[in-house]
Amino acid sequence: MAKERITGSEALMRSLEHQGVKTLFGYPGGAIMPVFDALYDHRDKLNHILVRHEQGAAHAAQGFARVSGEVGVCLVTSGPGATNTITGIADAMIDSTPIVVIAGQVGAGLLGTDAFQEVDLVGITQPISKWSYQIRRAEDVAWAV
Repeated sequence: MAKERITGSEALMRSLEHQGVKTLFGYPGGAIMPVFDALYDHRDKLNHILVRHEQGAAHAAQGFARVSGEVGVCLVTSGPGATNTITGIADAMIDSTPIVVIAGQVGAGLLGTDAFQEVDLVGITQPISKWSYQIRRAEDVAWAV
């Protein structure tokens, strides 16, 4: 029997569900749209709360984690969308609040080329997070989550 082929976005949704995630906070943008498209197909199990700004997504995820005892998850796009979460990430680290920030990124072939909305989010977040990783292959999604 052949292995099922799925997208990285579908793998992400399944992995989040497998980890018991039920609520996500986020703000869509170009580089994260495939994830939002997959999220729509999982709307019966994953509740997305649309915020007005990416910073709000990170803080909402942190507040959710504090009151629920679950991991707070937020979805944002690349570049400025991702950097807008920095204060929330740092605050969560300082307060030992478990959050996961999933950010879009430019295509792997454009990394390091100063492409539109490209930012070294791993480099920026390493000092203020327990773990920061950039997925480059769809098959790495499940273990990274």
